[in-house]
Amino acid sequence: MRQILNGSEIVIECLKEQGVDTVFGYPGGAILNIYDQLYKHSNEIKHILTSHEQAAAHAADGYARATGRVGVCMATSGPGATNLVTGLGTAYMDSIPVVAITANVGVTLLGKDSFQEIDIKGITMPVTKHNYIVKDVEDLADTIRNAFRIAKSGRKGPVLVDITKDVTAATTYFESMEPVKIHPICDTIRERSIKDAAEAIRAAKRPYVLLGGGCVLSDAYEQVREFVRKIDAPVCDTLMGKGVFPGEDPLYTGMLGMHGTKASNIGVSQADLLVAIGTRFSDRVYGNAKTFASNAKIIQIDIDPAEINKNIPVDIAIVGDVKAVLTIFNKRLKELHHEEWIAYVQELKETYPLTYHQDRLSGPGVVEKILENPHGDAIITTEVRQHQMWAAQFYKFKQPRQLLTSGGLGTMGYGLGAAMGAKMAFPEKTVVNIAGDGCFRMNMNEIATTTRSEIPIIEVVINNQVLGMVRQWQTLFYDKRYSATTLTDKVDYVKVAEAMGAKAKRATTIAEFEEAFAEALACGEPYLIDCVIDSDEKVWPMVAPGGSISEAFSEEDLEKKE
Repeated sequence: MRQILNGSEIVIECLKEQGVDTVFGYPGGAILNIYDQLYKHSNEIKHILTSHEQAAAHAADGYARATGRVGVCMATSGPGATNLVTGLGTAYMDSIPVVAITANVGVTLLGKDSFQEIDIKGITMPVTKHNYIVKDVEDLADTIRNAFRIAKSGRKGPVLVDITKDVTAATTYFESMEPVKIHPICDTIRERSIKDAAEAIRAAKRPYVLLGGGCVLSDAYEQVREFVRKIDAPVCDTLMGKGVFPGEDPLYTGMLGMHGTKASNIGVSQADLLVAIGTRFSDRVYGNAKTFASNAKIIQIDIDPAEINKNIPVDIAIVGDVKAVLTIFNKRLKELHHEEWIAYVQELKETYPLTYHQDRLSGPGVVEKILENPHGDAIITTEVRQHQMWAAQFYKFKQPRQLLTSGGLGTMGYGLGAAMGAKMAFPEKTVVNIAGDGCFRMNMNEIATTTRSEIPIIEVVINNQVLGMVRQWQTLFYDKRYSATTLTDKVDYVKVAEAMGAKAKRATTIAEFEEAFAEALACGEPYLIDCVIDSDEKVWPMVAPGGSISEAFSEEDLEKKE
C-alpha cells in the first residue's frame, strides 16, 4: 500500500522489511527523529542503548556473526558517528554484514563546520564495503534496501548510510517491498579449474585441508565435512574458521600459523597438496610466504578474486561461493584413502600435544573448565590476544558461529559488545566473553549496558596484570624491556562490576573458578569472574614473526635452546 511517510518512518519501515528485530545504538540531536520513531515501534524493534557507540557497532557485528543475518547499529552525527569506525573496521576485515545508520546535520549546513558535523562518508570509505549520504528523501528507501543487499551479497561486509536531519523529517510516498533474494555467486566458477583441482586431489598422497572464515559465511560446514571425509585428509583451520570442522574429530589437528599447533604447522609443511577453502592467507597464518607449504600444490577456493595470489601464490584458483564449489566436488569425487598419511599426522598430534601448567589457575585451564560446563554449545566471544589464542587452542568448537572474535583487525574491546549482540540473538544460549584485563579496561562500561538491559552474559577476565601478548613479545624479542605493558594499579574488577549492578567473584584457584562459573550459569544475571593468573603465562607454541611455520617452538624447545 502506498502511503505518505516522513524519512524517519521510512527508516523504520525499511528495517521491518528486512526482518530487523534488534538495533544497537546511542541517540543524539541529529538522529532524534529516527529515535522518536523507534520509540513508537518498540514492540517491533528492540533498541539496546550501549554505553559507547563503539560497543553498538561490535554488538551489531556479534549479532551478525551469531545469526548469519545483518546486524544494525545507529549513532548520531559527529563523534557519535566516528565512534562507530573501529567497529566498522572490525566487521570489514572479517567480512561481517552490518548496516550502520547515522544522521548528519541538515543539507544546508553541510560543509560549514556546523556543530557535530563530520564527513562520515569520507571517513568510513576505507572500512566499509559501500557507504552513502542521503540528501533527498526520495532516495532514502532504495538506499537502505541497497545497503542491506550489498551487506549480505557476495563477500559480505559493513555498509554505512548517513542521512541528513532534514531528510529524516521530509515526507514522500512510500510503498513496502519484499527484500531482494540473495543468490550465491556461481557464475565465476570455471569448469577447467574444477577439473584441474579434482585431478590434483585424486593424485595427492599427502593432502591437507585449511578452513577459513569464508566457510562460516557461506554456511558450508555440512559440505566441508562431506568433502573432508571423501578425500580422507587431515584438517586445520584459521581463527575465523573455528567450528566448521568439529574440534574433537580425529582428523582435526588444530589451528594453523603463529600460535597454531605443531601438528598443523608441520603437517601442512610436509603436505603435497593444500586445499585452502574460504581463507585469504593472513600473515598470521602463513608466517614466511616463501617457505609456506613449499612442498605442496595449493588450491585456493574463495569468493573474492582479489584474494587469489594476493599473499600466497597458488597453483589452482576457484572463484565462487564455497558452498557451491564444494557441492560440485562432493558430487564428482569418489572416496579416497590416505591411511599412511593420516597415521603420520595422528602421530604428530600425539607427539606435539597442546600443554599448559595445570598446577595453578591459568588461561588454558579456565578455557577447558568453560568447555566442561553442561552448556557445551555455548557461544564464546573474546577480546584480543593471549586469552583469544587460548580460547582458539583449547576450546573444542562443535559448530560454526560458536566463536565470535576479531580476527583481521585484532580489536581490543570487541568481545563484550559482541557478547551482548549474540545474547540478544539467542537468549536461550549461554554466552561467555573471555577477556584480558587490558581489553576489559576498554569496554568495562558496557557491564552497565548488560545490567540495564538485562542481558545475562558471563564475563571472564583473565587478569594477569599486564598486556599479556605484548609482554610475551617483549620477553622473547626485546630482552625483557617491559615498556608500558605492566598494569600496576589498584583497579578491583569485582567491585567495578558490582558497582554497575552485576554479580561478580574473584578466582585464584581452579576450584574457585569452577564454583564461580557454576554460580554464573545458574544465576541468570550478568556475572563477572576475575581470574587472577601469573603475569608471565605465555601462549605456546609460537612462530617468530616472519618465521616459517615449520619452525614453531614451545616452552620446552626454548628451555632446551637456553
